Amino acid sequence: MTAYDRTLSRVETYFDQTATKTWERLTSDAPVSRVRETVRAGRDRMRETMLNTLGDVRGKRILDAGCGAGQMTHELALRGAEVVAVDISPSLVEIARKRLPDALSHQVTFHAGDMLDPALGDFDHVVAMDSLIYYDAADINRSISTLFKRTSGKIVFTVAPRTPFLMAFFGMGKLFPRRDRSPVMIPHAPKKLAHLVDGNLRSVARINSGFYISECLEVTK
Repeated sequence: MTAYDRTLSRVETYFDQTATKTWERLTSDAPVSRVRETVRAGRDRMRETMLNTLGDVRGKRILDAGCGAGQMTHELALRGAEVVAVDISPSLVEIARKRLPDALSHQVTFHAGDMLDPALGDFDHVVAMDSLIYYDAADINRSISTLFKRTSGKIVFTVAPRTPFLMAFFGMGKLFPRRDRSPVMIPHAPKKLAHLVDGNLRSVARINSGFYISECLEVTK
C-alpha cells in the first residue's frame, strides 16, 4: 500500500465513521461552538474565493474533488456547471445528495471513491477544497499531475500553509499514538509545490479565520 493509499484510508475512516455528524452540523446552519464558527466562516470565505477564481462556469464540466457535504457542489450547480461530485466518504456523499435541491439534480453526478479515479473522465476545471490538506508534497504532486492531464482549464485547490501555528499543530499531532489520531494536516510552502506540480502554480489568497487557516492555489496550463 502506498503512502497515498494509507492517507486515503485514514481520511475515509475518520470522515465516514468518526466525524460524519460533526461535519454534517458544521456544514449546516445549526448552532456550533465559537471555535467552529470561525472554521465555518473561514470555509465560507474560501469557497467564495475559489468560485471567483474559476469565473464563469456555465456549461463547464467540473470535478468537485472531495465534495464533502456538498456545499461547493451546490454553488457550482447554481452557477450553471455540470458537476461530478466525488468524496472518499460514502456517508458524506449521501448527505450531499440529500441536500441538493431536486431542481439541480440533473446537473450533478455523485460518486463515492477516489477523486483520481480515471473512470470519472475529463474536465474543464477541477476544484479541491481542503481535500489535499492531509497529503505530503509527493502525493499532492501525484494528485495534481494526474488531474492536470485530464483538465483543460484550471485546477483550484487548497493547502495548509506553513504558518507557525500550523507547524506547531502538526508537530503536536505526532505526539499522539497513531490509533488516537484524526488525520493531521501537513503544512506546505506554495513556492516549493510550484517546483513539483505540472503546469503553472500561483497563490490566489490565504484565508485566516480563527482555527481555519488555508491557502488557495491555482494551476493552469
